[in-house]
Amino acid sequence: MNQSKPCVLVTGGMGYIGSHTVVALFRQGYDVVIADNLCNSDVLILDRIEQISAQRPRFHQLDLCDKTSVRELFKLEPTIQAVIHFAALKAVGDSVKKPLMYYQNNLGSLLNLLETMQESGVNNIVFSSSCTVYGEPDSLPVTETTPVKPATSPYGNTKQIGEEILADLSKVSDVHSIALRYFNPVGAHESALIGEFPKGTPNNLVPFITQSAIGKLGPLQVYGNDYNTPDGTCIRDYIHVEDVAEAHVAAMHRLLSNQQQDTFEVFNIGTGQGNTVLEAIHAFEQSSGQKLQYIITSRREGDIEKVYADTSKSNQILGWKAEKSLFEMMQSAWAWELQLSKNSQNE
Repeated sequence: MNQSKPCVLVTGGMGYIGSHTVVALFRQGYDVVIADNLCNSDVLILDRIEQISAQRPRFHQLDLCDKTSVRELFKLEPTIQAVIHFAALKAVGDSVKKPLMYYQNNLGSLLNLLETMQESGVNNIVFSSSCTVYGEPDSLPVTETTPVKPATSPYGNTKQIGEEILADLSKVSDVHSIALRYFNPVGAHESALIGEFPKGTPNNLVPFITQSAIGKLGPLQVYGNDYNTPDGTCIRDYIHVEDVAEAHVAAMHRLLSNQQQDTFEVFNIGTGQGNTVLEAIHAFEQSSGQKLQYIITSRREGDIEKVYADTSKSNQILGWKAEKSLFEMMQSAWAWELQLSKNSQNE
């Protein structure tokens, strides 16, 4: 008899945070099923997960916006006991241009998933939320009780509404949920086999840094140096993606061992400290030995001046803590970029 832990469905499990979480789940003995439509990921990731974990997740390529496919999935995988829901479109700027697409995709998929979970008697879900729900906070660090501000983008709004849907559902059903509000996940797996692989020009700072350093992109643009921060650049709470993955495993354990105090809970997932954009650039230069070309340009619309987490709730209640430094985040991101470059030369 296999003594492995329960079976977890990871939606968007081929993506950046999803793939790292699958690896972390395997390491803790869980059985894993992935559902992903591959709109922002690649089927290669399955092989990479298997290389790292010596196990291959069962994979279903499907669109969660198609309810028939979701029902079929739960019939094909009757052992699923819990869900970690990553699958969503996530480019802030793109969401401003295509609001209906973001609402339809991010909320339609969540509703289909929750309805099918209820039909199938699956009552545990960890939801991928975001610090975007706080907007420009009035005071720092941000705690889980910091007021949620009106979202500055349709993407951010889908995360707020997603949390509201889960909170409302958990009041009147057996579905228990935990929303993890993560700050700025960066870095890659220590094996350099999986990492952040944006299709097209990156929206996030670190892939932009590594692609600029290796020559795929021109000089890095730093948006504004006149903010009220130590060096004038924006402050963010950068957190290693492997630490983020471990937070999902901790949340899953909390759900499955019935440790929740409320049927819907939220936790901040960050390091608890903020770094400026220039500090991130210098950490990259130090860890990689590469000198970065960057130019200061005007502020970018929608950018928040500074945000970082108070993580005491997740430290104490989830029993989880970020372990890796900014130096390690940058080191792993650079190792991943070098590996990508090597692979493309060998093709």
